[in-house]
Amino acid sequence: MTAIEEETGARAGRREIIGLAVLALPTLLLALDTSVLYLALPSLTADLGAGTAQQLWIMDVYGFLIAGFLVTMGTLGDRVGSRKLLLIGAAAFGLVSVIAAYASSPEMLIAARALLGIAGATLMPSTLALINHMFRDPRQRSLAIGVWMSCFLGGVAAGPVIGGVLLQHFWWGSAFLIGVPVMALIMVAAPVLLPERRAADAGRIDLISVVLSLATVLPLVYGLKLLAADGLATTPVLAVLTGLIVGYVFVRRQKHLADPLIDVTLFRNRTFTAALALLLLAGVMGGFYFLVAIYLQIVEGFSPLRTGLLLLAPTVAAIASSMLAPVIARRLRPGVVIAGGMALAALGLVLVAQLDAAGGLALLVTGLILTDLGTGPLGALSTDLVVGSVPEEKAGSAAALSETSAEFGVALGVALIGSIGAVVYRVQLDSGLPAALSPEAAAAVQEGIAGAAATTQALPGPLGTEAFRQAGEAFVNGLSAAALVCAVAAVGLGIVAAVGFRHVPVYTGQDEEPA
Repeated sequence: MTAIEEETGARAGRREIIGLAVLALPTLLLALDTSVLYLALPSLTADLGAGTAQQLWIMDVYGFLIAGFLVTMGTLGDRVGSRKLLLIGAAAFGLVSVIAAYASSPEMLIAARALLGIAGATLMPSTLALINHMFRDPRQRSLAIGVWMSCFLGGVAAGPVIGGVLLQHFWWGSAFLIGVPVMALIMVAAPVLLPERRAADAGRIDLISVVLSLATVLPLVYGLKLLAADGLATTPVLAVLTGLIVGYVFVRRQKHLADPLIDVTLFRNRTFTAALALLLLAGVMGGFYFLVAIYLQIVEGFSPLRTGLLLLAPTVAAIASSMLAPVIARRLRPGVVIAGGMALAALGLVLVAQLDAAGGLALLVTGLILTDLGTGPLGALSTDLVVGSVPEEKAGSAAALSETSAEFGVALGVALIGSIGAVVYRVQLDSGLPAALSPEAAAAVQEGIAGAAATTQALPGPLGTEAFRQAGEAFVNGLSAAALVCAVAAVGLGIVAAVGFRHVPVYTGQDEEPA
């Protein structure tokens, strides 16, 4: 039996179910925080006088540091206690949110966003580890993780709507202040409703491993983001290579430590390894939504609020399937449920690939609904299998690895899927632009759809209209190509799930023995 400070019974009761609502709050908030800021960026930029580079850091530094500190915070929760770390993170997040809301300069806001990222990295692993501890029955745990996943998806969907309402009536700082009452509620309710969990023989944190972990993750995420923005270039390639080399050193060190930051022996568990691989690859597919958002906001000209409303139905579909997947997995093996979902997702992506420059929003939304219905089970069941297939004292570390895999997957997906769309876009425009365009204007249009929108607005009426029409058509063709690639990837993910989880039985109420 794992040595944990406080053991729960086999079945969770009313207290644990109410506690789940508390654990869902930070998940909802973290998703809201990113999506709301997209709406607030124009007004805060004007107010603070932020330049282009500062705007990028305001947006990106939060995600960089969440990704960089996830592994450290997950392991720290195993050592000091997941509830204690959750409370510390909630207090820090609430305090720094106030600082961010009243920032008086771009530099102050960037620093606040960086601290929010570090505080945010404490929340996700802590909530997942506590869910695993509170819901020991596999059926209850899988359903609880489905709720947890649904709250994250709901936060993504609600962000543009809530942000639009706040920014219509208040100033941009209100986008940060929404976190303060949420974190205050967590600090009041968590000590009453949540148990503490901590490995009794956890050992000390190896600070060198913490540094190596950061030096692995940060260059990798940074390099992948640069690849998505600039394509193959010296700086992003060097960043990725640096991350990979340091990562090798990090793994070597973990093998020789008595108390490693990551227990690499966990990867001997094929369920754990297969689930992490699926989360990583599913994140890569998530890069497709980056192109969808650009299409709706630039090609169609919709506001972020209207874009969010259009994507609400697909998000609701993902929430529904995340909740239903654990129930279906009581009758069908998880591998079969995920594989069936991926087949549905592939069908939806094929529908999206039929989109043309003349529009077809109904087709797009229908395809995205099918895609999100299909991908919901993968996220919920794979996350459950990650935390449920390891010893309980390693649950925080396992939860952090699941989140890190998803972060890497999204960054890699934006780079890869974005590159596919960009290649098709540029190839088509090589011979498709009006001859009357100046070389400078043509180069700006070929650079990307955002440059095309800005450039063509300054051109004479018919010339600008025609140039942007052709750019929009080229972008839609790139989006269609990316959708077809993702459809093939979805089929591949279904095969990986069916094979990798073929030994995982239906949820009968008995966990498989952790490795």
